[in-house]
Amino acid sequence: MVSLLTVLLEDALPRVLTITLLIGVGVGLANLAVEYGVVELVARVGRYLTEPANLPPEVGTAVLTNAVSVTAGYGMLAEFREEGLLDDQATLIAIVINTFFGFIQHIFTYYGPVLVPILGLQVGLMYVGARAGISLAITLIGLLAGAVLLRGTDYDGDAIEPDMPDEDEGSQTTREKLSAAGQRTYERLRLIVPRLAIVYSLVFVALEYSDQILESVAPVLAVFASVGLDDPGVVLESVAGLLGLPGAAVPVILVSLVDPTTGAITVAPMIGDVLTPEQAVITLLVGSLVSLTIGTVKRSIPFQFGIWGASFGTKVIVVNVCLKAVFILVAIGVFFVA
Repeated sequence: MVSLLTVLLEDALPRVLTITLLIGVGVGLANLAVEYGVVELVARVGRYLTEPANLPPEVGTAVLTNAVSVTAGYGMLAEFREEGLLDDQATLIAIVINTFFGFIQHIFTYYGPVLVPILGLQVGLMYVGARAGISLAITLIGLLAGAVLLRGTDYDGDAIEPDMPDEDEGSQTTREKLSAAGQRTYERLRLIVPRLAIVYSLVFVALEYSDQILESVAPVLAVFASVGLDDPGVVLESVAGLLGLPGAAVPVILVSLVDPTTGAITVAPMIGDVLTPEQAVITLLVGSLVSLTIGTVKRSIPFQFGIWGASFGTKVIVVNVCLKAVFILVAIGVFFVA
């Protein structure tokens, strides 16, 4: 059994440091953009997204940033919410709109260079297209929600304006602007980093000692076992049968619970002989649907709680997971019918 200290130093600490760095970059860029007026320039492009959703133009900067770094984009939104530019409802809608732009970077960092070569051009493009459609649909839902729920909302644009000196003191120097942005970034990270460290540590420790935890809840698991839910493969076989998938799809779905890439590697040799291209895509989509739970525990909860805190972070997670689940089901239905 790996020691507690090893888990904290080798698993939790690197993740916390990486996320902290990316959030620091995002928040720092947001503050520099405010100090130098870049927000206004980028917002002119982002307004095509923010205007239909009744969001302030500054949010367009954060949305477009997601195409480069989701963490940095979230950091910007967190800064805008902290400064009072966005309330909780507007922040949630902005997060939903972010979805497709966050997916764009994954095309270049994961789907394109990793999944497409594994799955082959036809199935790879079909699966990536399905994931892109899911993300785009969620973003459109965000735009629609903003158009309906935020109609007539007034935003205080001065909330994120830097404090400017009096006219007789002249304009701020570059050093003063950098110092002001750095101070604001430090204050924000001081609130976020402790939460990140605590939550990530708890999650990785829980995963490492999962066997002992499962033993402690054995009486509860026995109740599920009494109705035949002790083996997830039984449930997945039923799901696969409903979708017309052969039994060979079940191991792929189970593997996808732990690692989507390994799931793709497992399904690739089956394409053409055991599974049709459409069945292969359905299998991977079912795997991604089932793996939402593990992904939420390992990534979403630590990340969202660290940025937003437990209360608002829970709302973000619920909205994200529910929308993903709904549209994954829709995509499965489309391929099943086709």
